[in-house]
Amino acid sequence: MDAESSWFIRLISVLLLCIAAQVWPILPVASQAVPASFAFGDSLGDPGNNNYIDSLSKANYPHNGVDFPAGPTGRFTNGRTIVDIVGEFLGLEHYLPPFMAPSTTGTAILNGVNYASGAAGILDSSGYAFIERIPMNQQVAQFANTSAEIMQLLGPEAGANLISNSLFAVNMGSNDFLNNYFAPLSPIGNLSAEAVNSLILSTLEQQLTRLYSLGARKFVIASVGPLGCIPYRLTFTFAENGECDQNMNLQIQSFNAGLEGLLNQLNSQLSGSHFVYANAYDKFFELIQNPTEFGFTTSDVACCGAGGEYRGALSCTPLVSMCDDRENYVFWDPYHPSDKANVILATTFYYGDTNYVRPMNIAQLAAMQV
Repeated sequence: MDAESSWFIRLISVLLLCIAAQVWPILPVASQAVPASFAFGDSLGDPGNNNYIDSLSKANYPHNGVDFPAGPTGRFTNGRTIVDIVGEFLGLEHYLPPFMAPSTTGTAILNGVNYASGAAGILDSSGYAFIERIPMNQQVAQFANTSAEIMQLLGPEAGANLISNSLFAVNMGSNDFLNNYFAPLSPIGNLSAEAVNSLILSTLEQQLTRLYSLGARKFVIASVGPLGCIPYRLTFTFAENGECDQNMNLQIQSFNAGLEGLLNQLNSQLSGSHFVYANAYDKFFELIQNPTEFGFTTSDVACCGAGGEYRGALSCTPLVSMCDDRENYVFWDPYHPSDKANVILATTFYYGDTNYVRPMNIAQLAAMQV
């Protein structure tokens, strides 16, 4: 198959995905300049790293992966994560492998690596109730190891070129609030809302600057979603009629505003860098508030979960029932989006306008030569 035919087939596949998700994208940019992708995050992007550590946050059992070709791999959803879907749009050869897998070495890393870990946060303390997890500081250190291996495989010049033109995706921060600041016995629970936001943002600034020093130039950083609306939070705030926890959402909105400001600052300070802000909060809130516009019927109940009217007290395990009509649910479990919701979010970030991704979308970022 020639390159032109391959590109046409990918374009048709993307359009079919968008029709299924009931969203229409900007047409793909013809020149893709991303040789690899490196993903950092929490359970929203974990492809199975937590399978290799002693963590209470695991998803490598049914019903998770019921719609994923390989079955339950450790992904916290019924199918693909946003990282997986963006990788499809980029035309990467395969889904990013988990860093912790023994096979993620040698030429297997040249397509990219996924470092995301369930329960992880920007702060080392976040997710403490889940015992082991791989926080952002450790994920950055893991990439440093990957970078050194890439240099050995390709040589310094080719290795640096691969890294500088690769996509660096960060989806982190939810656990800093849900499983830290708003959790019982939180080590940061005595801080003010403003102090917490400042602490998390200053820590993230150090982490992103470290990635830049290792050669990263193309960044996509997702905002934190409306955590006050997830089935878990609705259950434990005894919400009536799916009413979101406004206190939590206001905290998240304030943090997200600071996050976008930080990325704008880094764009101006770090020469040659391109930091893109992916507005996950607003897009996901639209899915929750107006589910029928996106082909859903249920946006406040977990498809796979148990406990209360929102099925938000117990996460998805083989002991918990799973809904039959997964395509109708925004939430797969009490915390995470379904595959269908992930398609909508990924499509928005990849092809969307500046309401949802700025100063450019991922397709435009991918086409840039650094």
